[in-house]
Amino acid sequence: MQADWVRTAHADAWEEHGRFRASVGGGTARLSGVRLMASGLPHAQWNSGDVRETELVDIAAVRAWYAARPLPSGEALPWGLRVPSGASWPHGRKLFTKRLMGLVPDRFTAAAPPPDVTLRQAAPQDVDAVLGVDTVAFHEDDAVERPWVEPILSMPSAVVCVAELDGAPVGCGHCVVSSGDAGPAVYVAGIAVLPSARARGIGAAMSTWLVERGFAADAQLAHLHPDTDAAARIYARLGFDEVDGLDIYVDC
Repeated sequence: MQADWVRTAHADAWEEHGRFRASVGGGTARLSGVRLMASGLPHAQWNSGDVRETELVDIAAVRAWYAARPLPSGEALPWGLRVPSGASWPHGRKLFTKRLMGLVPDRFTAAAPPPDVTLRQAAPQDVDAVLGVDTVAFHEDDAVERPWVEPILSMPSAVVCVAELDGAPVGCGHCVVSSGDAGPAVYVAGIAVLPSARARGIGAAMSTWLVERGFAADAQLAHLHPDTDAAARIYARLGFDEVDGLDIYVDC
């Protein structure tokens, strides 16, 4: 598994988000050495660029692109950059390293859902059910998560999964299918399970369900970013390999 392939696919998926949100303050751009996207939301994690060649980036041009997209309040749009891990980068401050994993179809090992759990595709009207899981699992307010999550339910290149136990939502996650510089790929993200339903294999089953939809759409690579060692072990059992990730910078 090549790190550059996974990183490129990661940037492709974020471009999908930026293009879809262009009418609400989002957008995308390609400048020397860097690919940029914006969601129009007041949180840096959803307005970010992917640095490909550090020595070619004109940071003043990057700043100007984001400065041209102020929030409706008139405040500056917060943003950050993703830089290949370990690369020299003199701008801003590093927050953390984002881990990345990739999977090709012939390495995929599917995980079945528990017998009492049903997985289904969410529709726009399921936004409250999705947020009921998402906000609890990620310890975030509805006011923060809703403007990010709700549009994904209508995004043509995205599929949202809901896991139900006895008819009640206990898990959610989504995938974004892209056909950009990395070729056909599927990005699995936002995997969330309520605390009361964890350690039952629901996260692995939802990830499987989403990967299968990506591969059915001709993706040749599935990719994601594990937040913890435990999550990385789960994804490794599905066949994902970890690669060198991305250093996250803000205040550039």
